[in-house]
Amino acid sequence: MPDNAAQKRSRSFLLAVEDQAFLLRDEMRPFRFGMEYAKAEYALRDWGVRSTVVVFGSARIPSPERAAALAAAAKTPADRRAAKRAAEQSRMYEAARAFARIVSLRGGALAATGAPRDNVIATGGGPGIMEAANRGASEAGAPSIGFNITLPHEQDPNGWSTPALTFRFHYFAMRKMHLAMRANALAVFPGGFGTFDELFELLTLVQTGKASPRPIVLVGRRFWEKVVDLRLLVEEGMIDERDLSLFEVVDTPEEAWASLVRRGLEATPPLPAPEAPPAEPPRRRSPARERMRAPGTDGGR
Repeated sequence: MPDNAAQKRSRSFLLAVEDQAFLLRDEMRPFRFGMEYAKAEYALRDWGVRSTVVVFGSARIPSPERAAALAAAAKTPADRRAAKRAAEQSRMYEAARAFARIVSLRGGALAATGAPRDNVIATGGGPGIMEAANRGASEAGAPSIGFNITLPHEQDPNGWSTPALTFRFHYFAMRKMHLAMRANALAVFPGGFGTFDELFELLTLVQTGKASPRPIVLVGRRFWEKVVDLRLLVEEGMIDERDLSLFEVVDTPEEAWASLVRRGLEATPPLPAPEAPPAEPPRRRSPARERMRAPGTDGGR
């Protein structure tokens, strides 16, 4: 009989789930798309995540620690200007961190064991504002989600998202779907093209009725009123006056939380832990039993 080693070495003999070349064929794209949906979906269900508050913002905004390091290392006038700007931007990092802590403590992410978790902080999983929001949730003792994306220059996840809820996507569309599908609300901090992309996509979904209404807040009045003149879109007839009511612009974390609650976010504080039953008082022994157990009596043998 011929040897069957060649057959066992053949790629065709691999199980389909073990054959990466097969899984990466163009024809398998619909299945890869479905697997990206299912993997994150089932993990979120396992953790009881029923709803989220999504935080967007720039990956380039430094933490206070990073800003301080830049200031300490500054040697040239250009270095000092960069350090000054970093120090100013780091205040927005701290605002996102404080906002996420507020949401996590008041919104329902700290659910009692077995209860659904609501308003769990979800970010794009990277540095900057995303890191700040995951950090604030972690400091509150709450889980948080990082929806990372594979990029040509690899994006590393920040160290504050819950490891079991830190995902990586190949398809932007599937990542956006997961960011939007559980979102009870959206908080947007200053950012660049990616931040604007996510913001205007969700605004469009709500405006057109493809997504249910949800509160949207833009944090950092000076930035938003200077960078985007949305009033001009009304004056030019590009959007309706009522479309400006889809969002609100605020300055502080507390104002952001108040705006979300006022505009429909349902806060579900965690259920109090069940009280331990009162300790059972010690039983009193009858004098007869005590005599029976006393040393030197028959009961003391």
